[in-house]
Amino acid sequence: MIELSLTDLLDITGGKATATAASDTVITSVTTDSREVVPGALFVAKPGEFSDGHAFIDRARAAGAVLALAERVTYDEDRREHPAVIVDDAVEAMGKIAARIVAHLKEKNDAKVVGITGSAGKTTTKDLLAGILSQVAPTVSPIGSYNGEVGVPLTVFNATEETKYLVIEMGATGIGHLTYLTDMVHPQVGVVLCVGTAHAGEFGGVENIEKAKGELVEALDADGIAILNAEDPRVARMDSRSGGAVRFFGTGSSKPENAGVWATDVAVNKHGQPELTLEFPGGFSKRITSGLLGRHHVTNILAAANAALALDVAPVLICAGLEGRAAGSRWRMERIERPDGVSIINDAYNANPESMRAALVTLAELGLGADGAPGRRTWAVLGEMLELGDDSIHQHDLLGRMAVRMNIKKLVVVGRGAKPAYNSAVLEGSWGDEAFYVEDVDEARALLQEQLQPGDIALFKSSNGAGLRFLGDEIAAFAKEGDNA
Repeated sequence: MIELSLTDLLDITGGKATATAASDTVITSVTTDSREVVPGALFVAKPGEFSDGHAFIDRARAAGAVLALAERVTYDEDRREHPAVIVDDAVEAMGKIAARIVAHLKEKNDAKVVGITGSAGKTTTKDLLAGILSQVAPTVSPIGSYNGEVGVPLTVFNATEETKYLVIEMGATGIGHLTYLTDMVHPQVGVVLCVGTAHAGEFGGVENIEKAKGELVEALDADGIAILNAEDPRVARMDSRSGGAVRFFGTGSSKPENAGVWATDVAVNKHGQPELTLEFPGGFSKRITSGLLGRHHVTNILAAANAALALDVAPVLICAGLEGRAAGSRWRMERIERPDGVSIINDAYNANPESMRAALVTLAELGLGADGAPGRRTWAVLGEMLELGDDSIHQHDLLGRMAVRMNIKKLVVVGRGAKPAYNSAVLEGSWGDEAFYVEDVDEARALLQEQLQPGDIALFKSSNGAGLRFLGDEIAAFAKEGDNA
């Protein structure tokens, strides 16, 4: 992190120091989690939905925190004030600190900021882009899916005086959220992947999702570049909202006039990995094989390639950075091979109708025999897609029907919120023992431990809150008696 003094913090936040805050205090890291405190840290005492960070200041101090960023004065067991900067809103103060750091890096290093948003694929795209840019200069990108009003500042705090590129994942659950983030970091490149139905219930409809995602494009100035998915009509028409230039990405032979990096001859190999030819403006082209799993990742590959090109990275380095690169974050189409020949695909960090369909397509393709090999039995272990609002029953119903039509061999639906998927699968296919409904993860675990057989492929997919990512990990590590695990 770029070191900041107490004076810096007071100037940036407009806060007031407690009497115990030493004037020569310097912070060397920032965290909102007392378990992650290291010596020299600023501990942000953020009020939360289930706990209040102010209650953990003593723990943070014991671990080495030299200062707290707090919304009220607190005391230790001897009734002495904790050393702190007191502000009205700790999260807002984090944003102000992050904004100052970004401005400093832009002035010192001509640092570049890339903002990435979309209803699906943000984390994979930022991992790909960070991998490319890291070949060129010091690059900072989020840990996991840090993408909101807390996650974006925490990402920025990882920057050092040498940082040249900041890759910022930007999530939103309402109109105005992306504007708050873009006002903080002022991206020069803005990437919009797709407008799906994730969080439709919170947004009040897909139209509002489109409006919200487009805030990233609107934030670009005349020197900025918007990277837009030509194959998503709601994204493509954001070109009229861009304050800067626009480059489209997509696949096939029909390119728009302002196409950037484009993909042709897209295929999926026997391992489920995309193979495609990247065609760059100016005539350079190269065929690559991705280390990712699933055809749908072509969108993320192209988005990352275009963002890198917008930052003047050489095409040969872009291709080198993408060749063979797998997911950099956990539970994103993560494939684990058990010693007994069972394959686990754990994609249960997040879910919406679009990503569910993409995962099922990938599962179905992997179940087909390649190069004359026999097919494999496929299992779809599906949990609830959250935050769909009034459309939830309908979307889960469609999911069950799709599992049947994709010829998925076994369906396990976990939890009452997802049960319409089980009901529709039974009605669609008159399934007997092909479909299972279980109330919870414990029942699912027992079923899968009993019935999975060597050669099977099992996909785990749900929203984060459904917890199937942990079930996927357990099943991946499970070995029946007699296995050589």
